Amino acid sequence: MVAGNTALQRVWWLAMAGLRTYIRVFLTFAANSLARDMTFRMNFILQSISSMSWAIMNLGFYLIIFSHVSEIGTGTGWGRYEFFVFLGTTWIINSLVQAFCMPNMHEFSELIRTGQLDFALLKPIDTQFLISFRRVEWSALANCLLGASLLAIGLYQLAHRPQWSLSLSPLIVGLYLFYIACGVLILYSLMISLASTSIWLGRNQTLYDFWFYITNFSRYPMEIYQRGWGYALWGLFTFVIPVLLVVNVPARIMARPLTPAPSLPWWMAWLTLGATVAALFISRRIFRLALQSYRSASS
Repeated sequence: MVAGNTALQRVWWLAMAGLRTYIRVFLTFAANSLARDMTFRMNFILQSISSMSWAIMNLGFYLIIFSHVSEIGTGTGWGRYEFFVFLGTTWIINSLVQAFCMPNMHEFSELIRTGQLDFALLKPIDTQFLISFRRVEWSALANCLLGASLLAIGLYQLAHRPQWSLSLSPLIVGLYLFYIACGVLILYSLMISLASTSIWLGRNQTLYDFWFYITNFSRYPMEIYQRGWGYALWGLFTFVIPVLLVVNVPARIMARPLTPAPSLPWWMAWLTLGATVAALFISRRIFRLALQSYRSASS
């Protein structure tokens, strides 16, 4: 029994040591990226302003919509301030993906074309981790601050409405952050799967286009698809490519748009967990399968 406990402790210690190593490597990548961005401060400032300007114009578009209607979809419960929570959540998730994942996925095809993937394969660290997180686009996090501000405005208004006032608890906030992480992981899995096709195609120029087409559906409440032929889109992007779960689940937890009905059906919560695990597993398999087809630039 003592020997068994000792073996478990050794495995635990090795796992924690490996995790600390990866954390240190990631922090080094992040620090180097910040130093590089600060070398060209004006470019960093302009990128941040450009990103925030697009988000603000997007908000203005929805304010125009709400000047004509009271809800996004009749009877859906997504009023002005509920949708502020939804939109703020969208900005937070997208900015995290764009900051930590998108620049690396965009450069993946260049690593293949120039042969630099050979050097990544030789590093004593997981290749997928190295390719996925070696660069951080800090200017993309400007929208994360905007999203948090819009989220705070929406929650403040919902908390002071006369009917069904919103009450937050540590559990709700914890679940919100947890499902934010699930959403980021689902989008990352989709992105690394798309980027992996560069090994087979040689140069995947359609990554950004396909990424935009797919994630564009996640920017709206799923209730608007549940009518007519929209059910086909709802089923596809909920159960096959689960991008509708990315924003809808954390936003529903925080805004409770369907109050006094349950804010989040149990099946949606469990489906998101399953979709996250499945997406990570499938994307990992696709990445490793693609690497098996890779031929060194020197071969």
